[in-house]
Amino acid sequence: MNQQLIEQIVGEILGQLGKNPVQLPERAVPIGVSARHVHLQPEHVEVLFGAGYELTQRSELSQPGQFAANETVMIAGPKSNIERVRILGPVRKATQVEVSFTDAMKLGVKPPLRESGNIEGSAPVTLIGPKGSVHIEQGLIIAQSHIHMAPADAARFGVADGEYVTVEYDGVRPISFRNVRIRVNERYRLEMHIDTDEANAGFITQGSIGRLVKAGDAKEAVAVHNVQETVKSPAPASVPKAYEFKKKLLSTEDLSSISEQEIVVDKGTIVTALARDTARELGKTITIRK
Repeated sequence: MNQQLIEQIVGEILGQLGKNPVQLPERAVPIGVSARHVHLQPEHVEVLFGAGYELTQRSELSQPGQFAANETVMIAGPKSNIERVRILGPVRKATQVEVSFTDAMKLGVKPPLRESGNIEGSAPVTLIGPKGSVHIEQGLIIAQSHIHMAPADAARFGVADGEYVTVEYDGVRPISFRNVRIRVNERYRLEMHIDTDEANAGFITQGSIGRLVKAGDAKEAVAVHNVQETVKSPAPASVPKAYEFKKKLLSTEDLSSISEQEIVVDKGTIVTALARDTARELGKTITIRK
């Protein structure tokens, strides 16, 4: 199916959240791009925003019951700070901060790659709000890519909670994500989550569509690919002869009519600047005759 058509379908799906589900193409998974964000425990909300403060909802997220809050904080690192980092609700048992590798380099920190919720032994971080600041000894991570899905989706894909799969994206810059963890729960809505670095690597935007590939499918695809490569491998090319150019002026029009990769000209031959640029682009060499 055409990639643009698939993404149009997903756009309709995302616009119909809470309504009757739309049938996705086989093994297709909507992709959500997660920017840096913060999850807070209740007491840290009060430290950062004041006693008795509660988060206020700005917009709903794709997963039921979750929302982006109006509130933001600053992430402070030893090298730099990142301001206006969105808080996601509702509150959690433990504060967790998720950044990309690019963010981590800017901050000057080294967070581990972890599944969301697994913060034991992760990196320390300082958060600054309008009413105070919080320093936690662990909680800063780079989130591992994962797929949220309901039990019915898991049954349809033939996967189980905790399993790892590959997701392929066939866009302008095709890319495959390996070790994508499956997370199954009755409350979940089908969506893969990646961070901004991963999205940028594949020119992926919110609502793009990936294709879930299990381990067996991946091996089969690699085997077929290798066979095709073997069949299509060209025989060694013969070395072309040089073209002896006899005119006094070498132009781009002349270059377009010459198939040889090396063009030999007399010492007094004029080669236009555009012709030299074109030759470089075509991988041709202009040599002065000895």
